[in-house]
Amino acid sequence: MTSPPKVSRRHALALAAGALFATSLLPRSAALATTATRVPTRGFNLPGWLDRNGGLVPATATLEKLRQAGFETIRLPVNGDLVSSGDPAMLRRIQNGIRDLVGVGFSVLLDMHPSGELVAAFRRDPDAAGGRVLQAWTALRVVVADLPAASVYPELLNEPPMERSTWLALREQIAATLRASCPLHTLVWGPARFQGIWEIADTPPLADGNQIAAVHYYAPMAFTHQCENWDASPLARIANLPFPATRGTPAVSQVLSKLRATGDEEAANLVEDELSAPWTEARIAADFADVARWSATHGCPVMLNEFGVLNFCVDAESRASWVRAVRKAAEANHVAWTYWELDQGFGFIRSRQSVEGFDGSMIAALLGG
Repeated sequence: MTSPPKVSRRHALALAAGALFATSLLPRSAALATTATRVPTRGFNLPGWLDRNGGLVPATATLEKLRQAGFETIRLPVNGDLVSSGDPAMLRRIQNGIRDLVGVGFSVLLDMHPSGELVAAFRRDPDAAGGRVLQAWTALRVVVADLPAASVYPELLNEPPMERSTWLALREQIAATLRASCPLHTLVWGPARFQGIWEIADTPPLADGNQIAAVHYYAPMAFTHQCENWDASPLARIANLPFPATRGTPAVSQVLSKLRATGDEEAANLVEDELSAPWTEARIAADFADVARWSATHGCPVMLNEFGVLNFCVDAESRASWVRAVRKAAEANHVAWTYWELDQGFGFIRSRQSVEGFDGSMIAALLGG
């Protein structure tokens, strides 16, 4: 996902990922591990830098403060259309950026995040669009090969915008392309189309012994995406929903009354549909337990590499409560996590270029303070 207003968010509600990992001997939750795979955790996404020309570079002092606070991982989106030509300047920029992050002490998920144009290309001609992704990784694998396998994790394709069968074939091709130059790096992949829990349930792991499956969690969307402002979704017209909540929660009744008073049955029905079961910590915990069983069945670690709440019109206490509930459910099920995202619509600091403006309640919700 990319924060508003620049890149569109997804459609359906994306639930969480989980995994069943063996106990790690590494300190704290720095790595949740199976026998062979180290899984990075306690992270955040950093879009708006290496996924576009003229992206905003984070200040070293800000990164150092975040690392000292206890964050350990950065998920770093890159735009395949900008690297597929093999432009040396762009590849050097990405390599140097990752080296700087590793130098501060972060693990890095190198996330192939398709542009809106590439997503549209997958609708028109999946084979040609898949070729563009393979071309991008053919260029990027040279960068990955020169970076430490213990710290850098190539993520094959964010929210693969295609049918499951098409994605499974392309996923194997991308993995083979990377493995030709990067035999030791752990490969990260998510199920098509939205990386939701329901999509991983019938998705087999890669035929690879060093992999992590990655899933996103934004349930319920009416809460996490209320007041979004980048498309015509009814989510844009929903505001002031709390967490936790049931259909009988007074604040929910007020929201529904206001929507129906304006004739907005679409938005009101969306809220009611998503409240078919209560929004509670227990519901979140059950989602993570489900996907942990997939992990145990397949012997494949899973991480949650996107979850978050848009900060446009939600009360701070509800926002922090949801984030805390998701983080605790993840950790209770031995699931690594990276929050979406640092300093845009879902963010928890004011600016990546300043050490001021850190949201203490959100950081405590994420890191357990």
